[in-house]
Amino acid sequence: MLPPHSRASSSCAQHDHEAKGFVATSPWIQHYQQGVPAHIELPEHTLNWLLEDAATRYPERTALSYFGTKLTYIQFSRQANRFALALQHLGVKKGDRVMVALPNIPQYPLAFYGILKLGAVVVPLNPLYTEREMQHQIVDSGAQVIITLPTLYSRICAIHKQTELKHIIVTSPADFLPPIARILYTLTQGRTLHLAYLAYKEAHSDPALHIMSDMLRRENKDAEVAPVEIAASDIAVLQYTGGTTGLAKGAILTHRSLLANAIQIRSWFTEIRDGEESVLCVTPFFHVYGLTACMNASILLAATMILIPRFKIKDVVKAIRREHPTLFPGVPTMYFALLPEASKHPKYFRSIKYCISGAAPLPAKVQERFEKITHSKLVEGYGLSEAGPVTHCNPLTEQCRNGSIGLPLPQIDAAIVTLETGEPVSIGEVGELVVRGPNIMQGYWKRAEETEAIFRNGWLRTGDLGKMDKDGYFYLVERAKDMIIASGLKVYPREVEEVLLRHPAVAEAAVVGVPDAYRGETVAAFIVLKREITASEQIRQTLLQFCQQELAVYKVPKVLEFRTSLPKSFIGKVLRRELRAQFIHENDVPDTK
Repeated sequence: MLPPHSRASSSCAQHDHEAKGFVATSPWIQHYQQGVPAHIELPEHTLNWLLEDAATRYPERTALSYFGTKLTYIQFSRQANRFALALQHLGVKKGDRVMVALPNIPQYPLAFYGILKLGAVVVPLNPLYTEREMQHQIVDSGAQVIITLPTLYSRICAIHKQTELKHIIVTSPADFLPPIARILYTLTQGRTLHLAYLAYKEAHSDPALHIMSDMLRRENKDAEVAPVEIAASDIAVLQYTGGTTGLAKGAILTHRSLLANAIQIRSWFTEIRDGEESVLCVTPFFHVYGLTACMNASILLAATMILIPRFKIKDVVKAIRREHPTLFPGVPTMYFALLPEASKHPKYFRSIKYCISGAAPLPAKVQERFEKITHSKLVEGYGLSEAGPVTHCNPLTEQCRNGSIGLPLPQIDAAIVTLETGEPVSIGEVGELVVRGPNIMQGYWKRAEETEAIFRNGWLRTGDLGKMDKDGYFYLVERAKDMIIASGLKVYPREVEEVLLRHPAVAEAAVVGVPDAYRGETVAAFIVLKREITASEQIRQTLLQFCQQELAVYKVPKVLEFRTSLPKSFIGKVLRRELRAQFIHENDVPDTK
């Protein structure tokens, strides 16, 4: 049964954030940083308003900085309008889904806001996906247009006939580079670009193929898009996510929900100023964290977005040294990877005031070392695609608590409930984290049953196990599906990982449950040692003894293996399921899950 006030449509079940059920108390409000409001007024604007407002208030402020190329907010707005015109001439109309498979290059925000200007729906796609993964999302979303790179053209052609695609728009990362940088880019890409060029050439007669730079040049810079009536409740983005189970599903994010989350994030930063900040944008825009925390929140701030298409330490350090970013939303692996460079050149990093770490747990030792070296404030936050995504963050003060995901942002309710009944648990007791607020998705695209399953009385079930202390700080214990049950006892992988990461020989650690004939499951740890440490039986025993001193006997790893690297997602999250599958395959044991 749908929660009260929700509506069902042919494409999805839509859930209003106003919900019945138990009322969450809000002890966290008294621990907000001074200046953070307990309540914020959310305007009934569409997401397009962000760019229009920034271009009006700060027309000459640099909006996009890309390896030497600068676009002001008024130029950004005009280019987005020009691209909207080009799409309109292709027949794109309100409600159409347009897929964007690009890294963080200027064409991404231009395309994003151009699409929204028509009332069409943006479908972000990871350009690293395989043909199978791409095909699933193109077919499921019903996208008829895709904007992508030359290097992906042949891959899309291979699946074109199995989809509803009518138009393939291609753009190069070199298109917005300064002339010398464009030449250097072409030289360094070599064979990859040559093969892409050949594919281009062979397909030039393809009526479905369009070149974005040509499209922009053809449009009259003073022409206006034919008016489209767009409401805050209209769909802005279909953000695909694995969710808790199964194939990737499209989380329906409206203009209202994405604008709300940008404003919620902005309200958390009391010491920053509109039109004065610069944001290091290396977290991918095709990931919802990068989309909201890097792109949309930056535009709300009228901040300069320093665009980096791919996380390469050399490029990131160079950008920090030259551009002096003040804000750096990232993921734990980025901060960890930058520590050696920050240690060598701490002055480069002194411009950074705040770093928000999301998408994965932030190890305490990484947080402490990064803050000590850079003098910036690095805090852990939390979110999920279904929430647009940010729901929690630590205060940007000494009230930050290591190991906690922090406090719910303004206008967000959160609670810990039992998995079985959804009833609230006592302070400090472990249960499932549930959230509600104006930023929450309406449901999953064309998946009414899965939408019903993830909402309970209007609260979004996160699938994460956690607890709340008396002050309203929340702590994640584990993903419900990652919890290990060994001989009937619960083991939380993150707890074991945190212990291993405290050992001076350990660079990275991942813990999973693997099948065991006697215990059902047993604890397996996969370790990447620091470069100067050599794997040996002696170091293995040392680590096990260290765990025995810090953990109850049933939590100590029974399997401990050394790896040169851990499998990770494109944003640096360790893929525990892949590690588990590798272990099962290598040891030829039956999978019990």
